[in-house]
Amino acid sequence: MPVIMFSRTPNTKRPRHGAFSLSRRLLRGLALCLVLFSLAAQAADGPGRNAIASAHPAATAAGHEILAAGGNAFDAAVAVSAALAVVEPYSSGIGGGGFWLIHRAEDGFTTMIDGRERAPLAAHRDMYLDAEGEVIPRASVDGPLSAGIPGEPAALAHLAGTYGRLPLAESLVPAIRLAEEGFAVDAHYRRMAGFRLEALRASEDATRLFLRGANVPEEGTVIRQLELAATLRALAERGHDGFYKGEVAEKLVNGVRAGGGIWSLQDLADYEIVERDPVHGEYRGITVTAAAPPSSGGMVLVEALNILEGYDLQQMDAATRTHVIVEAMRRAYRDRAEYLGDPDYVDMPLSRLTHPQYAAGLRAGIRLDRATPSSLLPGVVDTTPKGEDTTHFSIIDGDGNRVAATLSINYPFGAAWVVPGTGVLLNDEMDDFSAKPGVPNVYGLVGAEANAIEPGKRMLSSMTPTFLDDGERIAVVGTPGGSRIISMVLLAALEFSEGRDAKAMVERRRFHHQFLPDAIQFEPLAFDDALQLELQSRGHELQPLDSSYGNMHVVIWDLEKRRVEAASDGRGVGKAEVR
Repeated sequence: MPVIMFSRTPNTKRPRHGAFSLSRRLLRGLALCLVLFSLAAQAADGPGRNAIASAHPAATAAGHEILAAGGNAFDAAVAVSAALAVVEPYSSGIGGGGFWLIHRAEDGFTTMIDGRERAPLAAHRDMYLDAEGEVIPRASVDGPLSAGIPGEPAALAHLAGTYGRLPLAESLVPAIRLAEEGFAVDAHYRRMAGFRLEALRASEDATRLFLRGANVPEEGTVIRQLELAATLRALAERGHDGFYKGEVAEKLVNGVRAGGGIWSLQDLADYEIVERDPVHGEYRGITVTAAAPPSSGGMVLVEALNILEGYDLQQMDAATRTHVIVEAMRRAYRDRAEYLGDPDYVDMPLSRLTHPQYAAGLRAGIRLDRATPSSLLPGVVDTTPKGEDTTHFSIIDGDGNRVAATLSINYPFGAAWVVPGTGVLLNDEMDDFSAKPGVPNVYGLVGAEANAIEPGKRMLSSMTPTFLDDGERIAVVGTPGGSRIISMVLLAALEFSEGRDAKAMVERRRFHHQFLPDAIQFEPLAFDDALQLELQSRGHELQPLDSSYGNMHVVIWDLEKRRVEAASDGRGVGKAEVR
């Protein structure tokens, strides 16, 4: 069994003795009993129905299948994660990783399971630089050298073994069936495969599995992945060791190294999930619980909301409201670039960055009539983010257990490389490191030394699985979308704060600013002509996008009405269902 690391600080104080301390212990025990009784009563008063919103109908069905078999939300999360790994090879997979934000209703316990990829032990700071110290184009994006050590298999084994009711093998049955029987290519699959066509052609196994005649398959083509099914069976039968040790591990290492990668058997054997305390914040009576580093999502979200706390957004005209939201995004994303990385490797001033007083200082620098040029804040290079990646699902079960999970292999189809004999499509998450401080990655995000490459280190992420709780309603929220993930969750949180339902949260028109490039990107129809003119008059550069982005999935539990609702983003092909 793997060693499981917990980031919580243990209590090292020695207990005091004597009658007084005994009395205190009895009182504490009584208080604990009362708390547990209250929590148990709340759990018994759960929604009574199960709700799942995910990026693919087959994954939603897999989750409900496991719930119907007696599983809880955590078992369903295993089933949905594994099913998405099969039917969304362009977004996630067992060759990737993610963050599972979970809440257990019976005792109120909340944690984040960090299944983020790690840099191989042979990785080094300058591994993607040429002899002149410049970044080698595509070296951190295409092929096995771009792949970190996957975390999703370990996370699924941990979820099932620690929090689930059912064996891991039972929760993986739907995914194994999907891999064997196949799924039909749709329009979105064709777009993503076309986007990465040349990279996919470089891998013989990726070409065989995901293309037809080395070309993008037609809609309706059935994609079967028998070798992936066998790998999932090894995971089902042996748990963590079924992937990270033995025959599967040997095939993975041999295949990666033959393709130019640097994995070792030690890399796989050493992989451990980490449980981390989520980031917490408050916004106008809403408790915000979101992903912690190595995700930047929670910190950036809470910092931006803290800045916006000082404004009455509902009383502002559209231009001023948009302006201050953009200025909050600008400052929070700047701090992301400057300070954040893997908490096991770097010290980060998270308490300061998420403190309301720090936000008040940032707010003081915002003019309502004028944009702040990013060049006036410490910054570096400009570029434009592109593409989309990642997947998300949200679950609440009938007892009130909940999961928000955002998973990724990074760029569409990850490294576009399938390891022979395994069916495992590799991630290209190494691109999420700062290959060179100040130089943007494939999504246009810049970083500093805190996110530089080191052996065994987890790369910084934008994934932002989130819980929102205003005392009357609880929302489980998240989305894919690369660097735009955090701004999408921010806009959804603002919708929730104004009492909007799940459908309104996922369908909201979106805009985004990430410090650099210094431009507001926005979806078609997000800004009318008058709003665009007003924003430009305040000094904002506008970058209209040709298409929509994101694929948000939301579940909301109305505690008073004991009712749940679920919504999947109309921009994608996902399905939300309450049973």
